[in-house]
Amino acid sequence: MSAGRYTDHVSSSARDPFADNPSNDRGYGQGSQDYNYNPQGGSGGQSNDIPLQPAANPGIFSSSGYTGVPRNDSEVDLASGQYSTPSILAAGRTQGGNQPYYASSGFSMSDRGVSGGAKPEGSFGFPVRPSSSGADSGPSPWLQQQQKREKRSKLLIWGLVVAVVGIAIIGIVIGVVVSKNKNKNSSSSSSSSSKGIVKQTDPNDPSTFVKDSRLHQSFYGLAYTPADSQLPGCGNKLEDVIADIQLMSQLTKRIRLYGSDCNQTALVLEAIKRTKVDMQVWLGNYPIPTDNGVAYKRQKDAMQKAIQTYGTDNIGGITVGNEFILNYLGANGGTEANSAVGDQGAALLLADIQDTRDMLTSMNLKKTIPVGNSDAGSYFNTKVLEAIDYGMANVHPWFANVSVDAAAAWTTNFFQEQNVDVANKLSNKPQMYIAETGWPTQSSDAGNANNGASPASVAGLQTFMDTFVCQANTNGVGYFFFEFFDEPWKDAQFGGVEGWWGLFTKDRQLKNITIPTCTAP
Repeated sequence: MSAGRYTDHVSSSARDPFADNPSNDRGYGQGSQDYNYNPQGGSGGQSNDIPLQPAANPGIFSSSGYTGVPRNDSEVDLASGQYSTPSILAAGRTQGGNQPYYASSGFSMSDRGVSGGAKPEGSFGFPVRPSSSGADSGPSPWLQQQQKREKRSKLLIWGLVVAVVGIAIIGIVIGVVVSKNKNKNSSSSSSSSSKGIVKQTDPNDPSTFVKDSRLHQSFYGLAYTPADSQLPGCGNKLEDVIADIQLMSQLTKRIRLYGSDCNQTALVLEAIKRTKVDMQVWLGNYPIPTDNGVAYKRQKDAMQKAIQTYGTDNIGGITVGNEFILNYLGANGGTEANSAVGDQGAALLLADIQDTRDMLTSMNLKKTIPVGNSDAGSYFNTKVLEAIDYGMANVHPWFANVSVDAAAAWTTNFFQEQNVDVANKLSNKPQMYIAETGWPTQSSDAGNANNGASPASVAGLQTFMDTFVCQANTNGVGYFFFEFFDEPWKDAQFGGVEGWWGLFTKDRQLKNITIPTCTAP
């Protein structure tokens, strides 16, 4: 998410959300996401690619194989140009599990007294007594007894060897089984929570899901990134995305994605296909200002394959860039979107936007897909606005230090004055949406438990929904509420309110809120 720097548009009594709160130094982000993008464009992790097939029969993946606000699902380190990711928040998962290691033990026996081989003086080095005739008449009774003992000793030793080897083999087998079960449990721990969350009358048909009476299609749209869609882990799973679509389709007909890494575009479109819901998706490509286009191209290729497979019926638009200008300014010492530095960033972004248009043209699609851009509410570059079909503005009253009672009115006024009115003055008049707005329900530390005006709380989320959602619907404001569910990886890495913006918990349980009952357009 992008906090957007609202201090130019709020009273002087409101503190600069970026001045003294490290957790506010953000662009809101995506979910694409290249967390730890590398210059070669490889993730170094599992790709979880879904085998894409022709549109007539796209085929299904058995895939074991976001960002919205508070912190970009891929948060860029502006100093290094790297996205940092919390050691894979999908945490606890081992993609496919580690392969068990088998070890063999060898036992070597020395020939001292156990080899059975004769020695010059006789067994065990004792001298052989000659016969009374002076000729060797065979071993003496004593020696025979010793040889019997030796034989028994050898049998005993070899028996022990066999027993030890047998025990070792049994131990290895048990270890392998335990290891496999542990890896299996670990690999499914973060996503298995979706099982049973949504009931189906036919367990083999996701379209037969049972509706939840607590949910209503009152939201214009929702911001969404499938769980575990961060590089390099890519632990997202089709079954989890299906559960998400089943739930979100009861709240809205529109969702927006932030990026296309980890095969999330295909996963979402496949889930919509299987659930047979009425859903439009604004796809996302999350380019990085400092990687020479590597992340952009990788995501473009993944998006193109998904469109070729699933067609355009469920695609509402393609958003190129999320807070790109905000991040570019931060990486290059700039502060104004329409400054010389801002224009430099815009030039890079405009090239990606045009390249996306060229890709769509070359595909000869049956409909024209709008191409847009998303940025912090105060950081749209005019040249970018002039080149897009739509703009998405991240507008967060929390980061502007606005009280929850005034948050809805502030959000509406800010968006109208800073985004809609500006866009309407341009010749192309791009359609403007609120890309992210919402209210956090808690903070992981006391220092960020309130924004100076109101606390992060479930009650605050309820108040903001009650005062914003239905009014925005009535006024024709297009918005994507932030967000569907909590994202624990952001809490682990950034703390504060970062991971706590969901209507649902990370386990897809509706928080203690009442969904508005109005109907979105």
